[in-house]
Amino acid sequence: MLTQTIDAILNRAVAREDLSVTEAVVLLQQTDPAIITIIREISDKLRHQQAGDTVTYVINRNINFTNICEQHCNFCAFRRDEGEDGAFWLDTAQILEKTTAAVERGATEICMQGGLNLKAKVNGASLPYYLKLIATIKQTFPQLHLHAFSPQEVQFIAREDHLRYDVVIGALRDAGVDSMPGTAAEVLDDRVRRVICPEKINSATWLEIVETAHRLGVPTTSTILCGHIETPQQQIEHLQQLRSLQQTAIDRNYPARITEFIALPFVGQEAPASLRRRVGRDQPVLKDSLLLTAVARIFLGNWILNHQPSWVKLGLAGATEALKWGCNDIGGTLMEEHITTMAGAVGGTCMEPETLQQAISSIGRPFQQRDTLYSHQLCSDQLLQ
Repeated sequence: MLTQTIDAILNRAVAREDLSVTEAVVLLQQTDPAIITIIREISDKLRHQQAGDTVTYVINRNINFTNICEQHCNFCAFRRDEGEDGAFWLDTAQILEKTTAAVERGATEICMQGGLNLKAKVNGASLPYYLKLIATIKQTFPQLHLHAFSPQEVQFIAREDHLRYDVVIGALRDAGVDSMPGTAAEVLDDRVRRVICPEKINSATWLEIVETAHRLGVPTTSTILCGHIETPQQQIEHLQQLRSLQQTAIDRNYPARITEFIALPFVGQEAPASLRRRVGRDQPVLKDSLLLTAVARIFLGNWILNHQPSWVKLGLAGATEALKWGCNDIGGTLMEEHITTMAGAVGGTCMEPETLQQAISSIGRPFQQRDTLYSHQLCSDQLLQ
């Protein structure tokens, strides 16, 4: 039987009112299967009302141009030191080869991020190197959407070249970056960040850079790295900061907004031992990820319409299940996923569009290819052009 408090919270959710942090934490802490079922049903209903029944996906490719990185995040199994076994740094020809292969397979988006490589410079400056990366892709394939360079990378360029964030973002935008990944957010609580990523930017800097991107017309995604040492309270406070960012963009009439929210469950199998021991498991707990997914839809859905699971981290079956817990998008084909796979994830590195379509159809929902910004869904004749 529902308590009066939970009943009142769920009624507010059904009425599409914005829940408070305290109310959302109450939902996230539920363990009664009957109540969790109701939370799932409400999230699914809100997904239907806010984003419709069609499940979208994008044909894209990840290009991680280097894993040589100055930082040592406690959850990261991807980074290497220069000269270390497994370290890589792609040259222009390799990036162009990967991009060409992606276009031949129907990709409309390249997602490009990399380690913070102190030697990634042109004439002693970092920004020209990143502009060169952009030109490598855009000069040959101007039609591709370039989703590139996280807030951490923006801060790195700005620090190395003694530039303001708006100068860096404006230069990347003008060179051809179409949107910014909302990665490096991890958990926007500096107590958590001091443990899992002590060398990374703090929460205020991440928020400042994303708001600056919106102000300058660069859309972003948003993420949370969940299921490690953070508490339910910290998870919801993270979501609250994302919601506030979106509200600011709307209130101030910025030309760009957050396009989607993605929950990224922690995979610790190959992560540094200190955090693995503290977390106590190697793979995500599906039921915890699904409940957070549902509460995120309830908490964010009035402001951020598109919600996506990570098939890389949850596996395709888990990601398909998440479509019943508030998600309306199943993500991208990726073609070459390194970061999570090197952490020990079992979801794979690539999905064919047909595989994603079959997964979506298996739960009785229609599917549709989309563009990166969800501004329109692509029909078959467009795909042939």
